[in-house]
Amino acid sequence: MILQGAEQIGNYGKSLSEISGSLKLAIPDSILIYNMQPFIRAFAHEAPNVQLVINSIQSGEINQSVVDGTADIGINCEKESYPDSVIHKQLGNYKAVLVASPFADRSLLDFVTPHQRKPFSLICNEPDGYYQLDMDKYLAGKDIILNAPMKVQSIEAVKRCVMNNLGIAVVPTYSIGEELKNGSLMPIKTELDEKKYHSFYIYHKNKWISPQMELAMNLMKEHLGKQGQVFRDTAILLQGHNV
Repeated sequence: MILQGAEQIGNYGKSLSEISGSLKLAIPDSILIYNMQPFIRAFAHEAPNVQLVINSIQSGEINQSVVDGTADIGINCEKESYPDSVIHKQLGNYKAVLVASPFADRSLLDFVTPHQRKPFSLICNEPDGYYQLDMDKYLAGKDIILNAPMKVQSIEAVKRCVMNNLGIAVVPTYSIGEELKNGSLMPIKTELDEKKYHSFYIYHKNKWISPQMELAMNLMKEHLGKQGQVFRDTAILLQGHNV
């Protein structure tokens, strides 16, 4: 609270280009890698003297990082619930798709017909991700049984493992545009293909909204709220590619 008060006094009457201090963000790996660059560029331009601290952490840890003050703002994919102490506001929409290596046996890639046993592992980096949990429920409901799952550290590691035919994975469509273009990943048809998910930014309801927080939230709405075009572009790539 003392540091916050000192920052308020120090920045009083200053323009955005003059304010100093820091802004701490907590963001999942996939959103940081594929969606945040336009925001970071715009923030650095508008507030060049503010230190931007970005922590890439597991999706399931982001709410708590905002609650305990480790992060000023969290950006997250959809969750079933949020703590009462945080405010969450929607940013954009996205879809998720099951993918396989182009070297996978296509005769084994029917994930619509129920009651099957598949010789694949489901690879993930976020076991509690909303789309991951949905896929787990979908497969269980279809009685489609897979090999033991595999967990890796990052979304890039997930994609590399799938490219090398070590298993299959469900990934957000915004993360695989290049791989769909060059054919290194192949989408697999499921009944979840058209389901839309949402991304949100969250902050503590009792936290003082500093100028840099206000700027960041406005830029998030401006840049991350434009994800729809990315999703439409990826949807075009997906057309005709599903096995």
